[in-house]
Amino acid sequence: MAKKEVKTDLWVASQLNECKIPFSAQGSDVKEIDEALSSASKRGTGKAGYPEYVSVVNGFVLVVEDKADTDKHCKYTDSGLIDTDTKAVTDYAVNGAYFYAKHIAQNSNFKKVFAIGVSGDVKHHKITPIYVDDREGYIELDPIESFSMFSSEHIYEYYTRLVLKEDTPEEKTTAKILQDAAELHEYLRTYGSLKDQDKPLVVSGILLALDEIKSGSFSLDSLTGDDIDTDGDKIYEAIKKRLRRSNVGPDAKRDKLMSEFAIIRTSARLNTVDDILGKTPLKYYAEFLKERVFDYIKARSSSEDFIGRFYGEFMSYSGGDGQTLGIVLTPAHICELFCDLLDVQPNDIVLDPCCGTAGFLVAAMHHMMAAADSESTKKNIRKKQLHGYEIQSNMFAIACTNMILRDDGNSNIWCQDFLKQNTAQVQLKGATVGMMNPPYSQGTKKDPSQYELSFVEHLLDSLTLGARAAVIVPQSSMTGKTKDEQKFKESIMKNHTLEGVITCNTDTFYGVGTNPVIAVFTAHEPHPADKICKFIDFRDDGYEVRAHVGLVEGDSAKDKKQHLLDVWFGRTEAPSKFCVESTAQADDEWLHSFYYFNDEIPTEADFEKAIGDYLSFEFSMVMQNREYLFTGGGVDDEA
Repeated sequence: MAKKEVKTDLWVASQLNECKIPFSAQGSDVKEIDEALSSASKRGTGKAGYPEYVSVVNGFVLVVEDKADTDKHCKYTDSGLIDTDTKAVTDYAVNGAYFYAKHIAQNSNFKKVFAIGVSGDVKHHKITPIYVDDREGYIELDPIESFSMFSSEHIYEYYTRLVLKEDTPEEKTTAKILQDAAELHEYLRTYGSLKDQDKPLVVSGILLALDEIKSGSFSLDSLTGDDIDTDGDKIYEAIKKRLRRSNVGPDAKRDKLMSEFAIIRTSARLNTVDDILGKTPLKYYAEFLKERVFDYIKARSSSEDFIGRFYGEFMSYSGGDGQTLGIVLTPAHICELFCDLLDVQPNDIVLDPCCGTAGFLVAAMHHMMAAADSESTKKNIRKKQLHGYEIQSNMFAIACTNMILRDDGNSNIWCQDFLKQNTAQVQLKGATVGMMNPPYSQGTKKDPSQYELSFVEHLLDSLTLGARAAVIVPQSSMTGKTKDEQKFKESIMKNHTLEGVITCNTDTFYGVGTNPVIAVFTAHEPHPADKICKFIDFRDDGYEVRAHVGLVEGDSAKDKKQHLLDVWFGRTEAPSKFCVESTAQADDEWLHSFYYFNDEIPTEADFEKAIGDYLSFEFSMVMQNREYLFTGGGVDDEA
């Protein structure tokens, strides 16, 4: 057992190091805490007692106790409380950590203490945190997968959400988006009489015009409701100037964009002074967007496709789920996850061939800019390293707006059908990273080119040698359910490498009814027969559906994402119920459920339960047979 304990100690220490959490073993470098532990004997003798590890992070104390056996994780009293008897404190991880944490809180000025009990090993383990105060109260928190939430970057958010039960700034932002979206939708409906597809275009155009305020060529005061030089004319001209200033070209592309914004100039309703508003609806919208959206976007450096999220929310009030935009918007946390899985770097060139509102490109830009070490590198990222295609003209306009507002320099997005592009020509862009959320359920036997796997193959063929790519598609596309899809799988493996597939939360596209997976590939490297792929069940990703809000980040989401990344990059192991490592063939179903096997070693309790179930079954069979004999059913009377 001692050897197993040492292995657990070393694994816990490595996890703390991985999360950049400084710690002391068998004591504390902080004098006050060390003095408190000098009388913390678990046996109540008043002598010294030391937990495995103690850490101080941003004023919070972490006390870690570990045991090699998961059966020694936590012991409760008959009333469901953490047992504080000497035997429980010495033998169980959570109980020991709780004892030391309580002692520190009561005998030092450190009052915010987390007790963390750990049991097991790198592959099969339990980690349970408890928030402890200097009274008799404590809060037992949900089990976690890693120590990432206790890093200096996340610990205050963890404390705010789980201990104080308060909204984080991100949650407040979501609430603000929802409120503003509802309000703007009502104004667009009441004062503009706009069709669903026109609403985002009006918003996009106004946002572009607002971006001209800084150059002095446009102002809200210039919107006077004039009958000749209308507000729409002024906004339309400001849009044209902003596109030129952003170097959007060639002329055909700029003209295509301007034609999408024509409704701003041609709609009589938008350009007529409304008696209730005392101004034109266009000016009213512009003032609303300036105060509620535009200033926020410009002031906040974020990887979130804020405009796309805003559109998605206010479009949902039109009775849709974002599909009224013509696409299913990719949630912000998925865009973030793509960047992490593909390890996007400042020198990468990113291609999204079905870019929608440019969510993937915005997230990639944020990651690349955050890691860039010079202004020239940042300028190059904006101007040359982000490329996209979008077939729908209204979405093309929105995507261009999104990138222009983030000063991308060129807006390298094209309103074209990606499948019709010559892959050799696209390859000249030099894309080292591909990200895609293709159209779903469009393929048929008559037109197999519209299958999701067709888009996947076309993307991989369009990337450079060794490029990384991630796609989010329905899990059905990984099974090769039709002959055409099976051929696509064979062709992909012949020319490219499958790295792995991650099964996502079934509510990722909430309201759409799609069970998605993320598939990751390496381009132009044929799949080796002995290649070990990772198939992961990430359905429990910490995101949850809340009434009237939709899919939101739950308390455990960041921790579970970190665990996923640690497993994906081989920094830690995981049981097969989470990750199966296996070779893969084209005729396999590229899903965790296909390769899964149970590698958990049964506990003594599992064995006893199995024996009990078997004996109950046998007893039930005997009793049924006896009753059968007595009723004479199918048996001779003499029996």
